[in-house]
Amino acid sequence: MFVFNMETVLFIIMIIAAFALCYAATLYGSVKKESSGNERMTEISQFIHEGAMAFLAREYKIIIIFAIVVAILLTALGFVPSLKGIDGVGWSGAVCFLVGALFSGLAGFIGMKAATKANVRTAEAARANGMPSALHVAFNGGSVLGICVVGFGLFGLTGLFLLFSYIYGSVEEAVPVVAGYSLGCSMIALFARVGGGIYTKAADVGADLVGKVEAGIPEDDPRNPAVIADNVGDNVGDIAGMGSDLNESYVGSLVSCIALGLTVVINGESFGMQATLFPFVIAGAGIIAAVLAQGFVRMRKWENPQRALNIATYVATIIELLSAMAASLWLFGTTGPFFSVATGLIVGMLLGKIAEIYTSEDYRKVREIASESETGHATNIISGFSVGMESTALTVIVLVLGITLAYLFTGMYGIGLGAVGMLSTCGITVSVDAYGPISDNAGGIAEMSDLDPGVRKITDHLDSVGNTTAAIGKGFCIGSAAFTALAMIVAFAQAAGLETVSLLEPGVLVALLFGAMLPFYFTALTIRSVGRAANKMIENVRAQFKNDPGILAGTSKPNYIECVDISTRAALHEMIVPGLIALLSPILVGLFLGTEGLGGMLLGGLVSAIMLAVFMANAGGAWDNAKKYIESGEHGGKGSEAHKAAVTGDTVGDPFKDTAGPAMDILIKLMSVIALIMAPVLAQMTPWLNFLFH
Repeated sequence: MFVFNMETVLFIIMIIAAFALCYAATLYGSVKKESSGNERMTEISQFIHEGAMAFLAREYKIIIIFAIVVAILLTALGFVPSLKGIDGVGWSGAVCFLVGALFSGLAGFIGMKAATKANVRTAEAARANGMPSALHVAFNGGSVLGICVVGFGLFGLTGLFLLFSYIYGSVEEAVPVVAGYSLGCSMIALFARVGGGIYTKAADVGADLVGKVEAGIPEDDPRNPAVIADNVGDNVGDIAGMGSDLNESYVGSLVSCIALGLTVVINGESFGMQATLFPFVIAGAGIIAAVLAQGFVRMRKWENPQRALNIATYVATIIELLSAMAASLWLFGTTGPFFSVATGLIVGMLLGKIAEIYTSEDYRKVREIASESETGHATNIISGFSVGMESTALTVIVLVLGITLAYLFTGMYGIGLGAVGMLSTCGITVSVDAYGPISDNAGGIAEMSDLDPGVRKITDHLDSVGNTTAAIGKGFCIGSAAFTALAMIVAFAQAAGLETVSLLEPGVLVALLFGAMLPFYFTALTIRSVGRAANKMIENVRAQFKNDPGILAGTSKPNYIECVDISTRAALHEMIVPGLIALLSPILVGLFLGTEGLGGMLLGGLVSAIMLAVFMANAGGAWDNAKKYIESGEHGGKGSEAHKAAVTGDTVGDPFKDTAGPAMDILIKLMSVIALIMAPVLAQMTPWLNFLFH
């Protein structure tokens, strides 16, 4: 009887996800109906839109090749007799993988399309109707991405789960297959986050160093050839990349949780079916919570954007908590699972608050960096490094408490529920985060279109709030990645038949060290990639200024297309090696050191990646807002020595917070999901370095 009910509930959840996608389409339509302003504004907006779409089209061509190769490999492995029925292997795994890649890519594509339509309309709304109208347009544009992330993620996973439950005649057999869906989402996220991050920071660094520092022209000045590429970068990195990142976490948390749910026993009674269904119910309730919460932003004319966005987040959290309580009592007859979900939700909010404390100019840490900038570039860098490193302490304490509590309430399954709980309000979290880059772009368009300075003042205020929400979003991404990756590692251990991973085994210790090294090496590659791409951008901008003096004089137009093309080619070229390292590392470690060694590698990678991600995200955000704090008139304001030092700090922090830091989240989740898929295969094999184990 419960199986029938389960199928019915899952079908209802699919309808909720489909409703979310229809709602996103409605939001997109409402954004397009807004006025796009004068001819100059429309022209600049079109430059940004075409540049973003061109990058995404070229990036997706490369991704399609990777996707086809992986799908063929998964299908081919299904013909190996000993591997039939293994997680994600065979035609079924290939189908799930391709659907995951497709839906994740669609979410990023639609979200970025909406963002590039919303930016100019936000600027025009600010010009015509002031702050409240600009906030609504920017938030609606960001909400398209937020709702698409959860809508596509849940619709695809639920549909595939129902399909393969029917094909194989068993829920237990469908669970391993849908791991391929998570792998597809992870691959898109890796390339979108890394490629988009390299693109946006190459353009940003190039624009700042030559335009602001060398030429002494303002930010977003139309005379700067790199300014359009910089605005395009806001969309490819902070919209498409961020959306794919959280889509991956969202799907990964659900997949790991349903895998853990099959073996759940509470008070001596098996609750496998209920525990498998519960994450889907929580995710469905989260979509409803996000849609309802967004209404609170639109129901009145807010003059304080931060207050509006905070209230929306709190409303979504309260609705989700009430839903989780009801679902827990309905399915389990106890509140233990609810408390695990609640722990994840609370941890997510606390991590966001910690990120805000260390990155917002309203708090002491950012102001200290601004003050230190008065004594030069070196002290600015030292202060920023200190703030970033210090921020790891509170973050880890909160994560440790959250993991411990989630485990106490419902065991290992509780850790998975913590991840699901944290990500259940992803629809509103992504909406709030995506609003920031749209506001930033709106400010750039206002500057380049010579609109009244009051318009730029409004968009700058929206952007300042957006910087804080972005930092909160990055804290949220890190926390969710930690919970999700840990849940996946636990699921991997179960699939591999591992009860313990002993540090006394030389093979485990070797793998642990290798895993701890990988995030550092990955970071080095991505930061170096930004540096190389930025060098090419700087050379081009300098050459344009030198060859055509009319550009700085304002009598001739710079060649924006060349700069967009430089960032595009550099990003696509540079993302391949880091991508291959992330994909191949768990496979090679698994072959050489087996399941126990792979478990050690995953744990080592998880620990060092979290530390690096927190450090880089918060240091970069603090440097950025310290610069903006000085630009507001403090410590000498724009053009002062303190401002020049702050620009250097912000330039160093840019690849930290927008490229390498976010990539850590992807790295640990991707390696974990590959390990989860490979676990049964490796469990049947003797590791090549078997002599390292007793």
